[in-house]
Amino acid sequence: MNSLFKTIKDLPEKDKPYEKCAALGAGALTDAELLAVLIRTGTEGASSVELAHQILGVTGNGEDLRNLYHTSLQQLMSIRGIGQVKAVQILCLCELARRLVRSERRENPRFIHAETVAEYYMEEMRHLEQEELRCVFLNTKCYLICDKVITRGTVNMSLISAREIFVEAVKCNAVNVILLHNHPSGDPTPSYGDISVTREVRRAGEILGITLEDHIIIGDRCYFSLKERGYFT
Repeated sequence: MNSLFKTIKDLPEKDKPYEKCAALGAGALTDAELLAVLIRTGTEGASSVELAHQILGVTGNGEDLRNLYHTSLQQLMSIRGIGQVKAVQILCLCELARRLVRSERRENPRFIHAETVAEYYMEEMRHLEQEELRCVFLNTKCYLICDKVITRGTVNMSLISAREIFVEAVKCNAVNVILLHNHPSGDPTPSYGDISVTREVRRAGEILGITLEDHIIIGDRCYFSLKERGYFT
């Protein structure tokens, strides 16, 4: 951006976020321009758009809208011109985005394909900074009853108890179960532990009459279904 343009009002008319949105629609705005509309004002020597560029790159991983999901209040407030109010507004925007994604999901989905499961949980789980193992409990026709987080942190699959999984399944009268966890690296390739515990849980389920339908690993906009890849044969 031209260093002469230090405030929004100094920008060319076509580059002003409010005017650009009014003329062309919100979809025409860049990520930085959308964020600039939210923070409203810049600081001495930097317009709100320039400030937005700094926010998008605050994690040090380059400018990326997804960085906002991994940004803390303290990181945001370390940027000159971003006080507590603006920092809280940005964090609330991120949480609102998460909730909008959840609200668009069908309340009673039927999970008969791995793609459907992955799509349902993708936006909620792909941004997680820690691993999280969930059990998805289904009825006889594979409609969702509920899901439960079994563990958070570094998920050592070899330490996961099949007993804990099926105790929860019995509590909610589930007859089918799907294991679901994320890889924060973004690569959903299963580890040896992922594969071995899947087989252990599947065998335990057969004894109890509860079917392990799949074990799905969520990556960044991608997934790995152990059932689809032949680990259930």
